Amino acid sequence: MKFEDMPLVVPNVEKIKSKYEELGHELINAKDANEALKVIFKAFKLNDEISSNFTIIQINFSINTLDESIKEKQEKCDEISPLIQDISNKFNDLVLNSKFRKELEEKLGSYYFRLLENEKRTFSPEIIDDLVTENKLVNKYDSLIASAEIEFDGKVCNLSQLAKYMTNPDRNIRLEAAKKYWGFLESKDEEIGQIYDDLVKIRDKMAKKLGFSNFVELGYLRLSRLDYNAEMVEGYRNQILESVVPEVSKLKKAQAKRLGIKNPIFIDFNLDFKEGNPTPRGNINELVEDARKMYHEMSKETGEFFDFMTENHLMDLEAKKGKMSGGYMTYIPKYKSPFIFSNSNGTSADVDTLTHEFGHAFQGYLGSKIKNPSLRMPTLEACEIDSMSMEFFAYPWMNLFFKEDADKYKFSHLSGAISFLPYGVAIDEFQHFVYENINVTHKDRCAKWREIDRKYRPYLDYTGFPYLENGGFWVKQSHVFGSPFYYIDYTLAQVLALQFKCEMDKNRERAYKKYIKLLKLGGQYPFLELISKDHLRNPFIEGNVKKVIKPQMKYLKELSNKIFTK
Repeated sequence: MKFEDMPLVVPNVEKIKSKYEELGHELINAKDANEALKVIFKAFKLNDEISSNFTIIQINFSINTLDESIKEKQEKCDEISPLIQDISNKFNDLVLNSKFRKELEEKLGSYYFRLLENEKRTFSPEIIDDLVTENKLVNKYDSLIASAEIEFDGKVCNLSQLAKYMTNPDRNIRLEAAKKYWGFLESKDEEIGQIYDDLVKIRDKMAKKLGFSNFVELGYLRLSRLDYNAEMVEGYRNQILESVVPEVSKLKKAQAKRLGIKNPIFIDFNLDFKEGNPTPRGNINELVEDARKMYHEMSKETGEFFDFMTENHLMDLEAKKGKMSGGYMTYIPKYKSPFIFSNSNGTSADVDTLTHEFGHAFQGYLGSKIKNPSLRMPTLEACEIDSMSMEFFAYPWMNLFFKEDADKYKFSHLSGAISFLPYGVAIDEFQHFVYENINVTHKDRCAKWREIDRKYRPYLDYTGFPYLENGGFWVKQSHVFGSPFYYIDYTLAQVLALQFKCEMDKNRERAYKKYIKLLKLGGQYPFLELISKDHLRNPFIEGNVKKVIKPQMKYLKELSNKIFTK
């Protein structure tokens, strides 16, 4: 079914409650494990129906936050989602307490039951109103960011469109675009600070109602982190500090020299080459056709899937008025359809979307055969391995998008992937501070961010931007507001994607088979067990970060020599 034909249906809470109660009655009265299993599969189908309805509305709202009819539906979904969670959790309690649990665990896997027990720990009817409040606050932030209408270059731009000018070879244009971008956020700073303060307080309140000392542990469990904890994450952040920050500092020093700028400020590091960053040749529709060629050549599976996505209009890629910023992939289980959302702006990020989000979507497509919704997709850090690895598997086709600048793109992309790691862990460390110190002011939070930023990105200078000098940079990061503690997942995944990059540099075919195996495993195991099943190294073990960074720094040096001796 084409996306625009998918109906916008707000789930009916009373009907859903009745259906789950009926299934609960059937489960209690099941005569044996097979009968109980049939009831559980009916519940899976109901879950997929509800999830699809929520997701279709959420996508439409992302595409146009100004449509009052869709906005009303989204707000209704925000109100009822905790109620439906409560209803489904009551059914899950019956599954957990089934007299056939032993047999059901053998058939459905013990990890599924661990996930159900985790859901029980992270939810209570007592926090339903708080969850509704949390949803509304997140949407308030998203809508505020989407509301940006900034005049620049004779156009009215949103933040995603304005970002293009912040990579312009003309330093004056970069400066002016940055002033407009950060000026908008500064003008909304008080409102953003209040939204975040309200989010922090409501999350802490929920954590304490559920018996946690603060939101940190609850935040981890909400992300289904069942086999690692905050202490292990802290050790991992230290690996980045020790093994990656010095390498990134070298990259930035070389970048400034390459640009001929003696005293670079933060906006200068948006530019990789003096003559300009490599940009894709063609508009977004032409890039989609280039991507079609790439995926048909990559494998039969990727080619068929890309056709499925385009034929069913399962991508919305162009930036436009009222559209939320950023990009994502989501999945509509009823139609076995992934959906890709982004904001094209004429930069290399447009190609990154067609590789990164496609990697997510491809996993959703391959994982659709898994009947249990809870096991279809992995936890978020593993999801990001799927997407970030696809960016590297796409390297041989970059000449389609960038022509003679393909090597420049690879250099920019890989150096950017490595340079991202310190920022990703800085955001994580900041969030730990926030939820462990809930009563500090917005000004105090900003001051703490600046301190952490200096630690992980000592090469950044914000001269001329007092808002950033005072620590305002983090407010642009939507994950901090909508998905607490998620952001470090990108860095964990990047380290594992770099493992795939190291392996594909040696034997591409073998690395690709290993990648496909990972996608097909879906979310049938917790993170560390999942990567172990695919023979990937544990990033939390001391030294494993350095093992992937060292060969890729060598690869960057080789690329640099190739580019500058042409």
